[in-house]
Amino acid sequence: MGLRAAGKAVAGAVAAVLALSGCDFLVPEGEGEPKPVPTAKPAVTRSATAAPTPPAPASPRREPRPAGCSSGAPEVSMGEVQAALGHRAVGLTLTNCGKDPHQVYGYPSVQALGTDGEVLDVLVKRGSSYMGADEGPESVVLAPGESVRSLLSWTSNPETGRLQQASALDIAPAAGEKARRFPLEGSDVRTVDELTLTAWHTAPSD
Repeated sequence: MGLRAAGKAVAGAVAAVLALSGCDFLVPEGEGEPKPVPTAKPAVTRSATAAPTPPAPASPRREPRPAGCSSGAPEVSMGEVQAALGHRAVGLTLTNCGKDPHQVYGYPSVQALGTDGEVLDVLVKRGSSYMGADEGPESVVLAPGESVRSLLSWTSNPETGRLQQASALDIAPAAGEKARRFPLEGSDVRTVDELTLTAWHTAPSD
């Protein structure tokens, strides 16, 4: 047998042995195998959430003022004038317009004013009159919004020789306290010679 034929026989035998043993050391690792397909990572969606809006500051609660009040202090109001046989009378109301209890005792204070705002020399009395009886002072503690009453009356008697023309009345809850001015223009109650006041008292129940 020639050398070339012998070489071919040896090569064929080696190939047969390799095929039977299952060895494929001549193939690089991973070559010929399917490459793994990379799995796509799920996209991360970040919602643009706005920062929480802070609540608006609460506005301070405002308590409604009682009827007839224009401030937070005790206030006097004057009703309609009533007339009878040369006498005049008007109801006065003192209301606690504040937030705290207010004690009342005694009589209101009143001054008659002339056309120029000067205080007229008019006699002011305390007690009963032709227009109403005085029950005397009583101590009353007014809760916020509560009221007491008084009656202011005056006479227009020409025989006294003390008649004066008043353009307004300054009325306060008590002497030395802040007064409110009530004009008398346009009425027939401007002629005054004497004023009478009853004490503050609680209004009768309805």
